[in-house]
Amino acid sequence: MQIITERQISYKSIAALTSIKEAPTERDKIAQTNKEGSAMSIKTVMCVFGVDRWDQDVKSAIEFCETQGAHMTALVICMGSVPAIATYEAISTTWLEGQQKEIDRLADETKAVREILERTELSFDIQEIYTEFAWADDDIAQHALYADLVLVGAQAAGNEDLQRRIVDGALFESPTPILINPRTQAVSSFPKSILLAWDSSDEAARAARQSLEFLMGCDAVHVTLVDPVARSWENGEEPGSDIAAFLTRHGVKVEVDRVASGGRRVDETLRQHAVDVAADMVVMGAYKHPRIQQRLFGGVTRSMLKDSRVPLFLSR
Repeated sequence: MQIITERQISYKSIAALTSIKEAPTERDKIAQTNKEGSAMSIKTVMCVFGVDRWDQDVKSAIEFCETQGAHMTALVICMGSVPAIATYEAISTTWLEGQQKEIDRLADETKAVREILERTELSFDIQEIYTEFAWADDDIAQHALYADLVLVGAQAAGNEDLQRRIVDGALFESPTPILINPRTQAVSSFPKSILLAWDSSDEAARAARQSLEFLMGCDAVHVTLVDPVARSWENGEEPGSDIAAFLTRHGVKVEVDRVASGGRRVDETLRQHAVDVAADMVVMGAYKHPRIQQRLFGGVTRSMLKDSRVPLFLSR
């Protein structure tokens, strides 16, 4: 069944009512940032790199942080191998030898990343973390507390175990949003088109607020509701109009898209609509349910993490 899109509200009509001027162009905003040094709100970006593959992630992270004028906190992380089942003596010797090799490799990879960063003019700090899978989310969360954004590149995101620990640590144990980039090229600081997934939840509202950095410089933000129900206590009599008005007051160029799923899953509908509007980024609230429930039954966030082809901004 064909997806039906209903666009009834645009930023122009709302701006006319609220006397909001259109947001500056990308060139204007970059020029203003260089002139005043304060237009950007993202000042610290935490970037997580795995020891196995990190070259493309480091390259794109440098470009993103340079464009933002942000400090980079680089975490090079290695999750230690689990001891094999054997006698105590065999485990003690073999496991300790393997652990030392992992620690030595972590030191070497961290040194290599540091040397690359030192050749730039970027402000940065770098830390190596040797941990276990069970504790990696705690280590990541501890550092995420002091960042405005956690940036995850395609190589780190391609490591399922590492991606899981990053998402769990940052989203469940810190207030910091995550930007996952499935592409090798850097995330644009000023995307032309953004899909904002909206369901009137606390998580979606938090994502909208925390992503204003990107929304305000965008040519078109598509507030997208899938099969919305018009109720005063849920989405309002005109679903999406309230968040559209809120964003417009910030100078965001908004279109409200009410999309019929046609029997598809929500994540499938969102991905298809992202293609339809040529979205450069998807912004959404993440994990409305507890972690254990998400693990057992899946969910929209989990599916989007697995199959998204554009940068995904997540907040919880």
